[in-house]
Amino acid sequence: MSDPVEPTGGGPAPEGATGGDDTGPATDNATVASTAAPAAHPGDDVTGAGEHRVEEGTEGDHPAHPVLQALVEQFDDATWTLSGRQDVVRVPPERFAEFGRAARDAGFEVCVDVTAVDWFRERRPRFDVVASLLSQEHVLRFRLIAEVGGDEPTVPSLTPVWPGANFAEREAYDMFGIVFDGHPDLTRILMPDDWEGFPLRKDFAVGSVPVQFKGSPKIS
Repeated sequence: MSDPVEPTGGGPAPEGATGGDDTGPATDNATVASTAAPAAHPGDDVTGAGEHRVEEGTEGDHPAHPVLQALVEQFDDATWTLSGRQDVVRVPPERFAEFGRAARDAGFEVCVDVTAVDWFRERRPRFDVVASLLSQEHVLRFRLIAEVGGDEPTVPSLTPVWPGANFAEREAYDMFGIVFDGHPDLTRILMPDDWEGFPLRKDFAVGSVPVQFKGSPKIS
């Protein structure tokens, strides 16, 4: 009679087994799931802090962050919305710098950028003047927007509040014709000083340069 064949997959693993081959101990499903799941990125919202935010583009509620909420509540004519999961505060143009100063005092140390959006033939007032403000202290940012008309688009300058806004405001003036009242040197920064018009306005004429290709009829 032949010797009995011992089972290959059943019994417990011997002590000291390393599991380095296919005969090692089996791993339960919970362990597999915990090791297979990717680690959360430090920037991911895993705390549920965004649960209290309203849907994109809605109004009438309040910001989730208490610092921004307290800032908005200081201004009766300021409105808050969400756009692309980012806080947006709109103020009348005459209060643009005043709100910016209050934001700086509340901990928004950095004015990241100042630019404009031209809503030509889509909306009145025609322009949005947009400042992107950042708080490193509160790990928070929001966009400050003032709507201005197309005839004389003017807002108070943010340069006295954040000196770094100087060149960004000059670019918005150069490209869109936005006047920043109180700017120390509001001159063109990209185009020649004698340039006429504002190239990023949607009604600015599209230019062209004739190109002569070899062997083609001469351009008259």
